[in-house]
Amino acid sequence: MHSVIIHHHLYQPPREDPWLEVVPAEPSAAPDHDWNTRINRECYARLAVAEAHLRDRRAAARDPDARAGIARVVNLYAWCSFDVGATLCEWLDAEAPDTLRAMQAGDAASVRRWGHGNAIAAPYHHVILPLASPRERTTEIRWGIRDFRRRFGREPEGMWLPECAADEDTLDAVAKEGIAFTILAPYQVHGHDGSGMPVRWRGAAGRSLTIVPYDGSLAGDVAFGGLLRDAPALAQRLTPYRGATDPLAHRCTTLATDGETFGHHHRNGDATLTEALSMVVRQSGSRVTNSAALVAMYPPTTDVRLMSPSAWSCAHGVERWRSNCGCRLDSNRPPAQQWRGPLRAAIERLSHHAYEVFEREGRTLFRDDPWDVQDRYGDVVARDGEAIEQFARRELPADASVHQVQRARELLELARATMRTFTSCAWFFDEVDRIEVRQVLRYAARAIELTGHASRLMPEFVQWLAAATSGAPHAGSASELFVREAMPHRDATTCAAAGAIACASMGIATPRIATFDVNVAPAADARSASWRATLAHRRTGAIRTFVGRVHGTGPGLTVDLSETEADIGDTHGVNVHEFPEVLARQLLRPMALSDEALFDDVGPTP
Repeated sequence: MHSVIIHHHLYQPPREDPWLEVVPAEPSAAPDHDWNTRINRECYARLAVAEAHLRDRRAAARDPDARAGIARVVNLYAWCSFDVGATLCEWLDAEAPDTLRAMQAGDAASVRRWGHGNAIAAPYHHVILPLASPRERTTEIRWGIRDFRRRFGREPEGMWLPECAADEDTLDAVAKEGIAFTILAPYQVHGHDGSGMPVRWRGAAGRSLTIVPYDGSLAGDVAFGGLLRDAPALAQRLTPYRGATDPLAHRCTTLATDGETFGHHHRNGDATLTEALSMVVRQSGSRVTNSAALVAMYPPTTDVRLMSPSAWSCAHGVERWRSNCGCRLDSNRPPAQQWRGPLRAAIERLSHHAYEVFEREGRTLFRDDPWDVQDRYGDVVARDGEAIEQFARRELPADASVHQVQRARELLELARATMRTFTSCAWFFDEVDRIEVRQVLRYAARAIELTGHASRLMPEFVQWLAAATSGAPHAGSASELFVREAMPHRDATTCAAAGAIACASMGIATPRIATFDVNVAPAADARSASWRATLAHRRTGAIRTFVGRVHGTGPGLTVDLSETEADIGDTHGVNVHEFPEVLARQLLRPMALSDEALFDDVGPTP
């Protein structure tokens, strides 16, 4: 019997504004609002309703189940193994819930069909685990497991490692948390027979982990070649051993690649894959399955050695994420990624300060060890403000003050922001002046703010980043990028309050703006023409009240804002272009709508 497994690695980095918790407009993603929206339209949503032109329609009509053929419109999440990053799940939950539900339905269908689900877990953030500290590595794995359990309603059997980056400590940490298997490139393990069947890694501590090697040549031809233009050729590559008479009774071909390959990188790739799978399931001696079912049916009997450290996208171990190793996208230009090392050094230095604050203050606040509290935060980190508040109160003494509850929530958010600064794609590409680096630096700025030591740490961090430059003439540095596009030049709460007051002056209700719960009312003194806005941050619980007056209309609309009415005249006005995007777009429309229902829940998209 020849088994065929298709694994989709589905991931997007956290693109949200760290202060507003919504994804801002990304012009490079046009015609869509942002890259999450575009990739969902081109890929994730299409994988749930993939179309294929079957050659044997009568067989499919007789039996739309797997045994006779695949129906014309298919939820590929029910037929393909996949992992979906938690940061992508957060966005799907709010902006594309139908896609997330299709993933969950596909996993449930695979459990019914094969006894094991297609979905496998992943660390919460897409970080290079061999480069993470033991404490960070443990939290990432535990958060990923907790998020998977909540979204798919079962325990994960496998875990995908970001960039397939692995070393001995990483595999041991994964095995320690009860994970049964992972998927790695064939060149990352020594001692397998090339059959594609599960093999076993044994660690020095006595723990073991099953490894399913994928077909590296096939993955390369699908991702970078032309296989997704030829369904019969793809089907042939998926079943290369059909009719073979060699003594290996069982073989497996695992195609593991970025899920974005099917539709985003290669238009109509989802349809080609579906048609190829329909050909595979009609062949005698071949079957489509998933890694968990394969491992359960064929437990490994061969022990292998790990190439440690190693990754699927770096020929130099994991150097791509910390040095100028030569791995880059543009091979026609000489390596110029000298910025990678200094950028990682600056982020690691900042994380040391952030975790020092977290541990020192956490020990005075939490009833339990702060690191255990941080791990348990994974149960609610992707949930709403009420769940976060309830969690914080459970972790504090019963007599904790409101201020202590707020600071506890801020410390947990400090840990979250710090973890996000290690998102791997910041180091993956060739240039330092890119959207991925900018986003990591914005989370760094948020972490600095949450330490409570911004006046000292912010200028120090700018200095630490100065060496992160490609060295080319006139090339920018990470330091310049941080000052220009990451460091906050206007307080986000102030801008949201100004937008809320401007909307209120036009009769538009805004009970929620991004991550803020909002209450706006005319000031007590009706003669002052002022408005009072109170904003509560849903993640930290921080509450601030502002008083403001509105001036002008259209592009000249400005709100003079202060935290006391007496100081309004001494403040600089907040212009409409500084409001949260959704409010600015609405207020700048030629015919501004005043339908309150439109703004019952002002969220991330206009």
